[in-house]
Amino acid sequence: MASLMGPQNVFGKKTLEESISDVLPHYFPKAKRVIYLHMAGGPSQLELFDYKPELEKLHNQDCPKSLLEGKRFAFIQGTPTMLGPQHKFAQYGQSGTQVSNILPHFSELVDDVAIIKSMHTDEFNHAPAQLFLQTGSPRAGRPSMGAWVTYGLGSENENLPGYMVLVSGGKSPSAGKNAWGSGFLPSEYQGVQCRNSGDPILYVSNPDGMSRDIRRKSLDAINAINQSQYEEFGDQEIMSRISQYEMAFKMQVSVPDAMDITKEPKYIQEMYGAEPGKASFANNCLLARRLVEQGVRFVQLYDWGWDMHGNFEGGSVNKGIEDKCGQIDKPMSALIKDLKQRGLLEDTLVVWGGEFGRTPMRENRGGKVMPFYGRDHHTEAFTIWMAGGGIKGGLTYGETDEIGYYGIKDRVHVHDLQATILHQLGLNHEKFTYKFQGRDFRLTDVHGHVVKDLLA
Repeated sequence: MASLMGPQNVFGKKTLEESISDVLPHYFPKAKRVIYLHMAGGPSQLELFDYKPELEKLHNQDCPKSLLEGKRFAFIQGTPTMLGPQHKFAQYGQSGTQVSNILPHFSELVDDVAIIKSMHTDEFNHAPAQLFLQTGSPRAGRPSMGAWVTYGLGSENENLPGYMVLVSGGKSPSAGKNAWGSGFLPSEYQGVQCRNSGDPILYVSNPDGMSRDIRRKSLDAINAINQSQYEEFGDQEIMSRISQYEMAFKMQVSVPDAMDITKEPKYIQEMYGAEPGKASFANNCLLARRLVEQGVRFVQLYDWGWDMHGNFEGGSVNKGIEDKCGQIDKPMSALIKDLKQRGLLEDTLVVWGGEFGRTPMRENRGGKVMPFYGRDHHTEAFTIWMAGGGIKGGLTYGETDEIGYYGIKDRVHVHDLQATILHQLGLNHEKFTYKFQGRDFRLTDVHGHVVKDLLA
């Protein structure tokens, strides 16, 4: 059990021995690790997973006033027109799951995946919505989901961080590093961002002229000073600092090896569409598999570029989303296949989705029609899929109305998703708390229910 939690005391001032009665997980977990694929910007569910033939019939007609009265949108003003789905759908697998034709690789895997069509959130702007999904709060300062998980369960590899982050698409998500921060938890639980070229982690290498032996001696001296400070003031963050120094020293050896995808056979690289040395979603999916294989507890991938407003061709729900799917379809499908063939999918939970969905109306920013087909941000309905880690395969859960505006059956809130992810890891979201400023905080705040129909 100590190896699950790591060498540090994660229970505040109590020692590990004194905390045996509080030991985590709360019950037997179905998943040991998580790979979360976050498509930053909010992919359109209406072009990918939630087919609406009735919306197709309403294409170019004025939006009914009933859908606009009392509603707030990020950009839509006046009366927009309805926008039919821009790609063809078909049924796949024994489950007959409907998937867009711009996800040909993924369509082969629908019987391994649970697709939730009735997700909804409280936030319609990117940064607050990303924070809400990843930290349970739209405001900065709360711990991210990965930080909570590693705080509770630690890492299975003492030479690698328990929580690692990979970014593609040319930009970081709108919420920035707050999306993988540790908030009020000890800082050793924040996500460690990795890179595809140069040092895998900034400044992980020793400077010129410093040998590993000299680095070890300097760390010993720094740690002795920090230990003295801790004994005087009792500040737990000082112990986190010691832990981080030690982890950084270990990572100088472990990270370059874990991040080297050239060690993968050519056929595996081709399966993902990976190109060593390139910053890409494909490389990051392969790296995610390598990292969980080596004991990393939570791997977070962010892919930027899914904000399809129609203000340029690359930001449209016809050409733009097709191009983005061309970048992710093969690698995310290869990730599921690869985990499965290695026997890792059964206890690795893979989650895919954005921070919100898109409207069934065409965006008319400032009352003017956009030059290309685009959709505004939408909180009432979006799609997330999950695979592995004790989740039912071949399941389509939840339902939206005939145009994809509202969830009308088995709605799943962001807090419900968070509760379900923690549940699969053996963590009771209502009992898994951290006292801060006199209050017991949790990832799901005071909300959330485990979606038991999703569980195998």
